[in-house]
Order: sequence, then C-alpha cells, then structure tokens
Amino acid sequence: MIDVLFVIPNSAKKIYQNLANIYTAIEPPTWALLLASNIRKNNLSCEILDCDALRLTEEQSIEEINDSKCRLACFVLYGQQPNQGTFLMIGATRLAQQLKLHHPMIKIGFIGSHISALPMEVLSYNYIDFVFINEGVYSLNNLLKTDLKNNLHKVKGIGYKDEENNPILNSPSEVVLEKDINNELPGYAWDLLPKNKNILDLYRAHYWHTFFSEKNRTPFVAVYSSLGCKFGCNFCMINIVNRNSINSDAKASDFKLMRHWDPMFFVDQLEILANYGVKTIRLSDEMFFLNKKFYVPILKEIINRGLKFNLWAYARVDTVRNDQLELFKEAGVNWLCLGIEAGNQEVRRNIDKGRFEKVNIRDVTKSINDHGINILGNYIFGLPEDSMQRMNETLDLAMELNTEHANFYPCQALPGSPLYFEAKKKKWDLPNSFEEYAFFSYECKPLRTNYCTSKEVLQFRDEAWQKYFTNPNFLNMIEKKFGKESKNNITKLSNIKLNRQILENSNEY
Repeated sequence: MIDVLFVIPNSAKKIYQNLANIYTAIEPPTWALLLASNIRKNNLSCEILDCDALRLTEEQSIEEINDSKCRLACFVLYGQQPNQGTFLMIGATRLAQQLKLHHPMIKIGFIGSHISALPMEVLSYNYIDFVFINEGVYSLNNLLKTDLKNNLHKVKGIGYKDEENNPILNSPSEVVLEKDINNELPGYAWDLLPKNKNILDLYRAHYWHTFFSEKNRTPFVAVYSSLGCKFGCNFCMINIVNRNSINSDAKASDFKLMRHWDPMFFVDQLEILANYGVKTIRLSDEMFFLNKKFYVPILKEIINRGLKFNLWAYARVDTVRNDQLELFKEAGVNWLCLGIEAGNQEVRRNIDKGRFEKVNIRDVTKSINDHGINILGNYIFGLPEDSMQRMNETLDLAMELNTEHANFYPCQALPGSPLYFEAKKKKWDLPNSFEEYAFFSYECKPLRTNYCTSKEVLQFRDEAWQKYFTNPNFLNMIEKKFGKESKNNITKLSNIKLNRQILENSNEY
C-alpha cells in the first residue's frame, strides 16, 4: 500500500477537440512532481498516475487507481497554466464519480487552482472526501499522518465531511515561504512519471515551441524557478493557490506573492534534465523576466555550464529590458511570451493591465526580434470594456506586430479571479459546466461584455484566429524564419475547425 497516488485525469479531448490529437502539448504534471518530492522527503510513499500522458480511458484509470492500493487518491488539477485548472475538472469529476461508485472505500482528494477558488462547492460533490486550500504542501502531509478518519479538525488547509456528511472547511495552512522552498520542494520526482522507453518520452512540447515542427517536441518539460505572481490582473486567478483565507469572497488578487528557488539550486534541476536528454523546456514562472536578482544568475549559470536548451519564458511588455535580451538569447531563451491582451488602452486599464501605457509595444517587440528571440503574443477577446470596434483594434495590433505565434483567448471569468466576482455582481451569465469554461471546447461560452454577447465574442475570436494564421504576411515570415515545412504545418493546423455549440445555436447568449 502507498500513502498517496497523485492522479492526473485525461480531459484532453473535451478541452481541445481534434487539436488534442497532434497539436496540443502534453505537459508533465509539474505540481504532482513537486508534491511527490515533498512527500518522499517526509518519508511517505507515493506514485503518479498520469492518465493524460497515457491517454487512459475512464475504465482503465479506475482499474489503475484501485490496483495501486493507495490510502488516498489525490487528483492534482493544474493545467498547462494554472488558469486551466478549471478545465481539468471536466475529466476529474467524471473519473472521481465513477471511481467512488465502483470502489467506495477509496478516499478521494482534490487539489488545484479551481479547488482553491471554490473549495466548498467542490467539497459538496458526494464523491469527494477532501479538498485542499492553496498549494496543499503542508496540509497533505499532515492529513497523511492521520488515519484519514479521525482528528481531521486538527488538519489545517483541508475541507472534509463529518460523520453526518456535513462539509467542513478548516482554517488554511501556510504556503511554502521563500526561505523554505529549497527544502520543502526539493526538485521534481521525474522517476515517477510513466514512459515508453525513456524518462519523459510520453510528453511533447507546444507545436510552436519547436518552430512548428515535430522535431524535438519530445522529450519536453515545464519547470518553475518561482511560484506565484506580484501582479493582480482582473482576468487571472493564478494567485488563488496562495490563499490564506477561507472567506467566500476571497479572490486571487488578494494573495499576490512570489517565491523563488535559489538560482543555483534551480540550474541543478535543469542539469538533471539535460542529462535525461531534454532540450525543450518551458519556464513556467508567471513572470520570469522580472527580477534581475534571480533571472541573471540563472541565465549566466546555464551558459557557464554549457547547457543547451530551447527555452520559453514569460514577460510583461513593461518588464522587458533591452540590455538583458542578449543574455536571454545566449542562454537559449528562443521564445518570450508577452501578455499584450488588448489593443485598446481603456480595455487594458479596466483589467489592471494599463501600467505599460507609456511603453511602446512596437518598440519592445522589435527589440526582442532584433536579438533573435521569437515572440508569442497573448491576446484576449471579450474583456468587459470590449466592443466590436475595440476587439478589431486588438486584432489589428496583432496583425501589425505579426509575431511568430499568437494565442487568441475568448475571455472567461474564471473562478477565483476578480473578474469572476465582478461578473457575479453584474448578474452576467456564467458557465453552467466546466466544459463551458474551456477556451477551445465545443461547449465554450465566454463572458459577455458591456457591449457584446457571448456568441459575438466567440465568433470574433474564432474568425480572428483564422485571419491571423492564414495571413500571407505571417506565413511568409514563418517560411523565411523556420522553413517551408513549418509554413505547411501551420496551413494544416488552420484547416482544423473548432466546433462551437453557441455558434450553431440561433439563440443569443
């Protein structure tokens, strides 16, 4: 018997439709790996069942969980970015419900961003025994030191049901502080991941990360050099995993916090990956390009050790420093992801993203490209102050910048975000299912705006995506930079159309 089995459900097909077959990434379950390293440090036993990487059916997943003889099946629900934890609830709730039906004695716990946002709602599901507030590092350990039945009221940071089946939410536990992070989260338990022949060979990078080519998509990893974010964008719920309150109106922007691993400790983890043959790495920090105290020694040490990677990192438009770009490129950062979000200043101000209004976005992107670094521009259609004209401004900006890749998201009021509470206050129609929250799902139902319906937002987003990725200027740029094969692969990708329920329905949303 093992103490805990970390379960990552398979939700890919429902979230991404036909894109899941080839084009989406399969990321290692970063938080399950971190929690597993902590569990083993504390002399407890664990395994990881990655149903997503293994592409297990529901029946196969249930069989594997039961065969593990685990004391606790802990569903770890962090997506390719923490905002996507809500989407993973699609597969998690279905699997947990069937698991409890067939094996009622198995204890089931849920941990992740959506659970931290709505712990009492998730605990109300009759097939879930425990929920964890915030990252759950300390609360999981303390729970496993019990018999999972008695003295649960003493375990901070969990929700559970009493003998009368009443849901109870204990006071929160601490999150791991920066001074303790090297010790409490001492790396990643890579050896627990499933594999075909070699470690990490079931995982693949995002298509664009390897320049729209299949080469070097596998093996692939995503790692953190820091946790959390110091900003509080209105649409974002990432910091909800730093939660230290059980107030029902607590929102992510209340818990702005960043914690960093020691730079040398982090590069040690990268060297382990290099020894596994990994070249393609996502630096998942919400803001890697922010604090010189941390990113400069990391990048210099990568260079000093001769580590050769294809790295992707995040930055804000107003944190990019021209004098640091040469260092980024030399260390192997071939992609910077910029949260541009909207082309209209008023729209950005409304979501607390207006601080870079004195920064010229065009100058920043040109400087990045001039240093040989590619850009992934993130844009959101359907923010509260968006109108059709303002969404067109965002699309026009994206077309003008013509970055090497662009994500176009329909805006969602994700649970835990300030926007979620704003939408509830305005009595705007929110999704009724996890599927409706998923950006690329058939059921996707974005947030309406002050001027546009949900249907109009989604239709604009899907048409904008097609316009961008079939634009001759974009395709010619891709061919010039990455080759004809990459251009042809994008053309194949653009032929895959997402089916959308609300666009098939004549009713307005």
